[in-house]
Amino acid sequence: MRTFFDAFARSDVDAMGQCYHPDVSFGDPLFLELEGRERVLGMWRMLLGRDGGLEVSARDIAADNHAGTAHWTARYVFPRSGRQVVNEVDAQFRFEDRLIVRHHDEFDFRQWAKMALGKPTGLMIGWAPVLRRRVREQARGQLEAYLRSDSPISG
Repeated sequence: MRTFFDAFARSDVDAMGQCYHPDVSFGDPLFLELEGRERVLGMWRMLLGRDGGLEVSARDIAADNHAGTAHWTARYVFPRSGRQVVNEVDAQFRFEDRLIVRHHDEFDFRQWAKMALGKPTGLMIGWAPVLRRRVREQARGQLEAYLRSDSPISG
């Protein structure tokens, strides 16, 4: 897990990919569920490739042979609004064959929306399920377009 977070902090998606099992699944409040290394790494390439100066730091990393947890902080400028975001994330991992087979991140979607989009838009999106669903659909659509593009997606 330290290798994964060190690579994440360097925005080195190829090195992150070496930590993931081919059948990895990823979930968080924005993307919900992504299956397979290609899709998960595609998401990271898309997010880390944006202009926004992403800084990642991790702490409280703990793991055994089967599972692990960590807390990580992402600092960046949200491209659509130009607003500064500091997102606090709790991560859970499961391992198979000494690789991450399940990665789930949890964060406060309402707080994220308020930071990323400001008031009142972020507050409305954070509280209204229909608007939250729209943000998720837009994120998923951006990922699908990215995966169809000529951008490198496998690591």
